[in-house]
Amino acid sequence: MNAVSLPPLKAPWIVGRAPLLEHAADEFLNEVTRQRPWTRARAEELLEALDSFLGRPAPLRAFTRATGEAWLRALHESERDEARELIGEFRAYLRDWGWLDALHPVNQPD
Repeated sequence: MNAVSLPPLKAPWIVGRAPLLEHAADEFLNEVTRQRPWTRARAEELLEALDSFLGRPAPLRAFTRATGEAWLRALHESERDEARELIGEFRAYLRDWGWLDALHPVNQPD
């Protein structure tokens, strides 16, 4: 029988406190830019802008589909496609690495 392996759960930087968006963003940047280092500076800039939009230092819980869409609307039109792609990758990372499960322990959709 083949068992499906799930990614290991990541603990927030400060155990016992709500994870911050910046903590998840740092882990995301380390993972993604390991494969594509040339994207780090721009991705970091966009994620810092998102964090500021949400009230830096924003709790990770503040990053929802609705707040992500509000942030995209606040950006200049020329930045939206790039930012939309980045937050899509970021959300997938959060889901795959258990960050969203830690926020929603009862399997509620993000």
